[in-house]
Amino acid sequence: MSAPQEILLAEPRGFCAGVDRAIEIVERALQKFGAPIYVRHEIVHNTYVVNDLKAKGAIFIEALSDVPPGATLVFSAHGVSRAVQQEAEDRGFTIFDATCPLVSKVHVEVAKLAKEGYEFIMIGHKGHPEVEGTMGQLESGIHLVEDVADVARVQPAQTHKLAVVTQTTLSVDDAAEIAAAVRARFPQVREPKQQDICYATQNRQDAVKLLSPQVDVMIVVGSPTSSNSTRLRELAAKLGTTAYMVDSADELRAEWFGGAVRVGLTAGASAPEILVTQVIDRIKRLGAVSVRTMSGIQETIKFPLPKGLKIDAATGLEIRQRTPETGPGAH
Repeated sequence: MSAPQEILLAEPRGFCAGVDRAIEIVERALQKFGAPIYVRHEIVHNTYVVNDLKAKGAIFIEALSDVPPGATLVFSAHGVSRAVQQEAEDRGFTIFDATCPLVSKVHVEVAKLAKEGYEFIMIGHKGHPEVEGTMGQLESGIHLVEDVADVARVQPAQTHKLAVVTQTTLSVDDAAEIAAAVRARFPQVREPKQQDICYATQNRQDAVKLLSPQVDVMIVVGSPTSSNSTRLRELAAKLGTTAYMVDSADELRAEWFGGAVRVGLTAGASAPEILVTQVIDRIKRLGAVSVRTMSGIQETIKFPLPKGLKIDAATGLEIRQRTPETGPGAH
């Protein structure tokens, strides 16, 4: 059985701006207010990240009844429904919202158009927290479709004011196919000015499209709960490349690389680079001798932190001297 010779790294891969921001919100809250900080749902869908934050003092919960009075609460990057937001406010928690700004953009659009009398068709995966958060912006009038077949079954109360919105982490191609079916059935449907699928999801999928034909096997680093990571593995497989998704280097199997000369490697938007490095090391131990990074889009987007957590490096020392409660390393 021949060993792999080369690892080809996708560019871009790994953390996106929304994930960076969400993790930083939890870390800053821990620095400023001390442990524990409560987080509703996994802050991002990655086992390593969640365990790392648990070790620092974050407590992950699903029900707000599990959060003690007066606690600090962080909403995950996936966003929450109006009902959850209201309940958290009613319970008097100090709230920091780590919802990805690109998800918040969809929430704002839904609220705005609902006031104008629109109903919605949402393209997404049932049960995903982002879908629950977006659909939960309204009490009624938002209909979920998961595939083209669902489009034929959906029954909005009226069709003259109908808009389509999308989960941000879907397969770009699948979403386009479903959106085309929506347009065919409801020709006057209103579509977002810019597609809802986020730039990071799109860029990582585009990189896999470029990478897949050049490799014998594709490894995607990501957790099973991560929608965007799962889509990367599915996309590579659809393009005819044998593809596996791993949560960590421990899950790699030597037999996957039998006869593979070149291995493609990427990571979902919630997977940290340390996991990619560990996977590279493991594949090298199986025989790979070189690592090459594809040329690709350089992502420079950075989202601002919520008020109350903005402690920048330039003024960090001064702020800590004035308010010792911000704790060590608050910048």
